[in-house]
Amino acid sequence: MRLLIVILSLILTSASFAQEDFNAKQYFSNGDFEKAVVFYEKLVEKNPRRTDYSVALVACYQQLERYEDAQNLLEKKLSSRRLVPTLFVELGYNYTLQNQNEKAEQQYNKALKAIEESANYGYSIGFRFEKYALLDYAIKAYQKAMEKNPAQDFNFQLARIYGEQNDIDKMFRAYTSLIIEEKSSMQKVLRNVEAFITEDPENKNNVLLKTILLEGVQKNPNLKWNELLSWLFIQQKQYNSAFRQEKAIYKRQRQNHALGRLENLAAIALEEDTEVVKEILEYIIENTDDEVVQLKAKLDLLEIQLKDPSEKTLDAVQKEYEKLIAYHGYQTRTLALQVAFADFLTFKKGTPKQGIDILKNSLELPLNNRGKAFIKLALGDILVFDRKFNEALIYFSQVQKSLKNDILGQDARFKVAQTSFYKGDFDWALTQLKVLRSSTSQLIANDAMQLSLLISDNVLEDSTQTALKKYARADLLAFQNKPQEAVSELDAILKDHKGEKIEDEALLKQGKLLEGLKDYEAAEFNYIKIIEFYGAGILADDAHFALAELYRNVLNKPEKAKAQYEQIIYNYQDSYFFPKARQNFRKLRGDFIN
Repeated sequence: MRLLIVILSLILTSASFAQEDFNAKQYFSNGDFEKAVVFYEKLVEKNPRRTDYSVALVACYQQLERYEDAQNLLEKKLSSRRLVPTLFVELGYNYTLQNQNEKAEQQYNKALKAIEESANYGYSIGFRFEKYALLDYAIKAYQKAMEKNPAQDFNFQLARIYGEQNDIDKMFRAYTSLIIEEKSSMQKVLRNVEAFITEDPENKNNVLLKTILLEGVQKNPNLKWNELLSWLFIQQKQYNSAFRQEKAIYKRQRQNHALGRLENLAAIALEEDTEVVKEILEYIIENTDDEVVQLKAKLDLLEIQLKDPSEKTLDAVQKEYEKLIAYHGYQTRTLALQVAFADFLTFKKGTPKQGIDILKNSLELPLNNRGKAFIKLALGDILVFDRKFNEALIYFSQVQKSLKNDILGQDARFKVAQTSFYKGDFDWALTQLKVLRSSTSQLIANDAMQLSLLISDNVLEDSTQTALKKYARADLLAFQNKPQEAVSELDAILKDHKGEKIEDEALLKQGKLLEGLKDYEAAEFNYIKIIEFYGAGILADDAHFALAELYRNVLNKPEKAKAQYEQIIYNYQDSYFFPKARQNFRKLRGDFIN
């Protein structure tokens, strides 16, 4: 019985303590410091070794301007046998709040002296100084700790403080030393550095960082200097300069990792500088013995030629594909070639039968599930192009079932929905799309949401589904790479179904197609019309973003682009485009972007 009483007593005491702790924190966070003091005083009395309670009580006293009570508590703690040096910082800050700077300095110096006696206090004291924005003292604390014990490294903390003090030179040097000495990952450091540079090579911070990196290259053969220079040139969109650095890295490493870096640079530069991309791909072809890497580079070169091809270019590209097929034959390791050639024959040359034959031959190879899925998805697309919808659905459904929880399986399900939409089977399309709205892929989920809303809104409005069927035909024509015909089909919708819910969808789709046809004035008109007449609709943010991108990337009207991004930032925070709109707006405004 006595044991039971003891156990019950301990449980009740523990519960009481937990409640006092909760109440103290709750009152403090709510700014009710009078009530918080009552609970923290009890907690300090019951737990004299808990420094966090003492510090919290001091903070309450300071909020209530009871500086003498705070001082008495801190002095009592500092006079105990169990000295906690961070309390010197707390006592000094208590004096600072009373403008007693000389007394404050004495306490801060005592904290620094404690580091000289034991470097282990470096982090906790430096952190306390940072907390109270005593940055010069924080720097001294971290530096003293590193001098006392070189095994400790506080360059990350120092770099952050230098940034707050706007001492950019010291900040860059501290960050780069972390990378060169391999005390932090490059990715982690560059996330912080990125906040202080822009795309402008003439920006003073960019110039300063470039100077530091060039000094490093000259003094130290460490390839990380070249990697950092390449990264900076990429941020500045100076891809040719980045290529020079990547070549230097590859020549010294001669490893697959270095080749991968060149491939990544080509992918990054593709939208900005195709001439540099060609040079990079040709360099990869000349310098690798890896058949697959070499083939990928050759395929990428062919894709560049197909950006805006003439008939003569198409014939030349077809001959190159035929040469590659003749050389490599049909292998499991060259599936990308077979798919690329089949796509070319279908979507560029308009000969789907040849593409279908190539991919059906590929399916005879000994493939794993993902290899089969890769071919079947491509084959299904070509069958859709050829309007063989039922056969396409069989292949898509097979992939969906074999890779149910895989991104390829989700992509296949979307293709089932899209193909059903083209067929006019809107109910089955909706059934598939409802599942995909929770896809792990944000892009698939967003596409599924858009198509789902398009169908459900217009099925309800028009029981005959006339306008929706016309839109599906236009969408199929766009998929078949027949943009001019798709634009004409959408014109019919805009003429015959004016004022109906489908109108904003038709305007947006047509605007995208007109951009592809380089009729930018007509595309701009469509986007503006959506904003003016359907500003409260679900496609308003799409129109604002499309118009902003058109102004920024094509028409070179940055101020107009900013105005459109701003609309998304302030009025469409839940939009899929919100993060990109905010980032692009800040770039146009000249902010430092992290």
